Amino acid sequence: MDLHLGGKIGIVTGASRGIGRAIAEALAAEGMQLTLVARSGDQLAELAKSLPTLSLVHAADLRDPAVPEAVVAATLRRFGRIDLLVNNAGATSRGDFLNLTEADWQDGFALKFFGAMRCCRSAWSHLRATQGSIINIVGVGGRTGSAEFAIGGAVNAALLNLTKVLADRGVGEGVRVNALNPGAIVTDRLRRRIERLAAEKGLDLDAAAAEMAKTLNVSRFGGAAEVAAAVAFLASPLAGYCQGAVLDIDGGQTRTL
Repeated sequence: MDLHLGGKIGIVTGASRGIGRAIAEALAAEGMQLTLVARSGDQLAELAKSLPTLSLVHAADLRDPAVPEAVVAATLRRFGRIDLLVNNAGATSRGDFLNLTEADWQDGFALKFFGAMRCCRSAWSHLRATQGSIINIVGVGGRTGSAEFAIGGAVNAALLNLTKVLADRGVGEGVRVNALNPGAIVTDRLRRRIERLAAEKGLDLDAAAAEMAKTLNVSRFGGAAEVAAAVAFLASPLAGYCQGAVLDIDGGQTRTL
């Protein structure tokens, strides 16, 4: 199916690995040219070489308030326009609420929330000019709280609300803003959680993975490519009536409305 993304220009943050890398691969396969953003320049360069379309590598830390504007400026210099912003960067510390430090909380909001907010603010006028789109990669913890995910849940809930706020503005200005909530997706982060569980309970990795999936009440873990396919759809004209949508990609983990 042609998603009519050929020749479009996008920015993907957190693109060096995991879900972000899969998103970049899916969008490039549809013909998009991309600015790839993450802290790891070597990984971004390796990814850029593997993509079928032209990509700009921008290695930087989005926790720095000046970086989002610099990313947008670099994209405009190279490509002349912006049609899509995918905010994917950001990981937060898990742990007991009483043991999480001020630094943990500040770092959690600095990258995933404030980095995304600043990227949206910096890119907005250019997306308005192209009638473009923003897609925020958030997470199911923003919809369902859990004791060990206090920072991530709070950050994700804030980013989901920002999605609705910007979608409301976008109705009048022609910018579509939507969000995806991945559940347990097979990435290095999930593998580390499985390894910790295996060590704690004396299980092999397959048994630990099966126990974790059972705890989440899902039949399996998701693949990064499954999230990426949904991003490509939401970025395309086929999703032209999606505005402020929040799509859970979690195998049924979220059971609330």
